[in-house]
Amino acid sequence: MDWLSVFLGALIALISWTAVSLFINYQAASQIGLPIIISPISPLNPLWILACRFTPLIKWLRSVSWIVGRFPRCSYIGWTFNDKYALHNELGDALILVSPGINEIYLADPGAVANVLGRRKEFIKPMMNVFGPTVNTVEGETWQRHRKITVPSFNERTSDSVWKETLRQGQSMLQSWVSKEDLGNSDTVQDTAILALHVLTSAGFGMSYPFSRGVQESLPGYLMSYRDALLLILQNIILLAIFPRKLLSSSLLPRKLRDLEQATIEFKRHMEEMLARERRSISLGESSAGNLLSALVRASDEANQSDTKGRAIQGLTDDEIFGNIFMYNLAGHETTANTVAYAIMLLAAYPEWQDWLAEEIDNFEVLRLYGSIVFIPKSTGLHPQLLNIRGKYYHIPSNTFVYTNVQALHTDPRAWSPDPLTWRPDRWLVASKGRDGPMSSETIIEPENGTFVPWADGPRSCPGRKFAQVEFVAVMATLFREHRVRPVKLAGESAKDAQRKVLAVVDDSAISAITLQMQQPERVSLVWSKK
Repeated sequence: MDWLSVFLGALIALISWTAVSLFINYQAASQIGLPIIISPISPLNPLWILACRFTPLIKWLRSVSWIVGRFPRCSYIGWTFNDKYALHNELGDALILVSPGINEIYLADPGAVANVLGRRKEFIKPMMNVFGPTVNTVEGETWQRHRKITVPSFNERTSDSVWKETLRQGQSMLQSWVSKEDLGNSDTVQDTAILALHVLTSAGFGMSYPFSRGVQESLPGYLMSYRDALLLILQNIILLAIFPRKLLSSSLLPRKLRDLEQATIEFKRHMEEMLARERRSISLGESSAGNLLSALVRASDEANQSDTKGRAIQGLTDDEIFGNIFMYNLAGHETTANTVAYAIMLLAAYPEWQDWLAEEIDNFEVLRLYGSIVFIPKSTGLHPQLLNIRGKYYHIPSNTFVYTNVQALHTDPRAWSPDPLTWRPDRWLVASKGRDGPMSSETIIEPENGTFVPWADGPRSCPGRKFAQVEFVAVMATLFREHRVRPVKLAGESAKDAQRKVLAVVDDSAISAITLQMQQPERVSLVWSKK
């Protein structure tokens, strides 16, 4: 048998499997009663993910949508940011993407979203354990155990550490930016990533570094620094999820994938060293350092002890500790760094809001339009579920993904009219009438349940929400208390041209790994000066 025959046989088998799987999934989807979009390939297919990431395939397919239909709009990771509410405006508050892989339901109904996020036992989170189980990936009693041990780590002492370290890092970052004077700084995204990482390593793991250097420097005996290993993992987290770890060490793979395997080895070594250092501190009777790692390890060790009735209480295994440490990095680094970077860019584009920011600091409007997480995945798991969507009940089959379309919710005209796509921070404030006059104060509005979910919602909402909010407020207060920012204008550019350039860079965003990021932030240089 020659190679051509083998290739043709494999191709026929693949086409046949695709057709059969697509037919079976379509039959299941048609029983639900929601609008259907058919895709000939699964959005989670590893080869499709690589093709979408490194080639203009999706762009080309969208240019011929009149032939291929709607599927190129919604069959790649992160499509919800680009499409926003448009597809739901055409098809309704819920739709199904049918592919040869697994059926995916996308929700933009606030009531249904609140229902799904509130039912943690029925709608479970898809598993993705890189270094070990985490509070975000386990279910049932195991989740309760993780939650009981991990959540108390995010306490007032940790918040105080976050505030102080963010002020220190923010002041150093600001000095660096101001020193560049009219030349401007084009490293906003890179610098906010360094700040967020340094705050995380200090308040999270007890390692404090100057802004100008630190965790990017390799330690003796390590092939990669903490920062380089972490960033390589975060940038390629999808590849880690779809490729077996053993495969990544193959010499036949591209150098980039082999470097990814080395990064996972080095990062685990860094985590092992941090854990060993904390356990040495405990054995010496030293008090808690007041960081996330210290609180996590001590809470786990205490849980391993018996309660007053002699019953054994299980703490976290080392792998579970490593998993949660990585989860803190995954959830607490890029998300905060990106939110700060988007806020700075938007304030540079809309300078009229900079003075207002000094009194009304919040990140709600940034998170509404440019939140790091643009969808929240859930699954029905092994059991079918009943879901109420706009007053009508739908039977959702087992093994169906159910996504909260965060970006659609955050740009739905019914909740955010009359300008859902406009960045306008004062939409969050409403005047309050008092006894002594027509307006005595302003209060922050409370969005309708299910319409604003940047931290998810329900029992599995983000435990690090306060950590992120404290960090954001501290860095914004540091930057804008006495300074202003503006974009550098090139020769012949007007202020309006400069604004359009900044907004074009902001809108040219995509899911880099699992978070939303600007694709070419270096195209904009920003000048910082005293008010």
